[in-house]
Amino acid sequence: MGIPSYERRCAEIINQTELLTSSLTDADLGVQVPSTPDWTLNQLLRHVGHAHRWADSMLRDRLPEIDFSRNGAQLLASYVGETASELIPWLTEGAASLAEVLREVDPDEMIAPLGGFPGPRVWSRRMTHETVIHRWDVCNAVGVPFALDPEIAQDTLREWTGLALPYSFTRWPDQTAPLVGSGTVHLHATDVEAEFVIDLTGSAPVVSEGHVKASVALRGPVVDLVLAGYRRRSLEGLEVFGDADLLTSMLERVRF
Repeated sequence: MGIPSYERRCAEIINQTELLTSSLTDADLGVQVPSTPDWTLNQLLRHVGHAHRWADSMLRDRLPEIDFSRNGAQLLASYVGETASELIPWLTEGAASLAEVLREVDPDEMIAPLGGFPGPRVWSRRMTHETVIHRWDVCNAVGVPFALDPEIAQDTLREWTGLALPYSFTRWPDQTAPLVGSGTVHLHATDVEAEFVIDLTGSAPVVSEGHVKASVALRGPVVDLVLAGYRRRSLEGLEVFGDADLLTSMLERVRF
């Protein structure tokens, strides 16, 4: 299964947002979200919409670097008492605007770059999977089924290994220090061709794709591997072979 194209990711920002909003019929936006307990559903929806607008504004202004001061996705305390009828148009308009600017710029232009990579490519992917994970949060909070296209799920897992994992080592070195020199972790999807090996034996994680014997292996459907990585589900029901303590430690320490 291939990596989604740039255009596919632009389309998925809109698609995932529409799937998210379709789960909000008759939802009480004042409920706490179990997977993000500091936020109500109202605040989570504002978080998603502000994340889209943050990326949108940086790309439209062709910023040479990321401007964190523009990011309102964490300033959520004031959002109370809003309704789905108010937020759904706001969310869909923000997603459409972001997809629009992504399609207008050169995907390889070095605007709002992240990790040394061109911003348009990075943000098309980041905002796709940001929306995917928070769509699961919404579905879980309101009690509706969650499903994800296998190609998108595989890309979500690939981004977790390639972005969330190294970011945690850079952002929280004290927290991830116990993982340095610890061993290797194999993530093996059982329903799609997706296998990742995370080598933690050096000073920073090194990720490769393929089937390699590791200190510990985690096997299961790709969506479940994604949810385990993002700490949205436990390891119960998944297959663990080898050093389970290493796997648990890694999952507890990687944040994004």
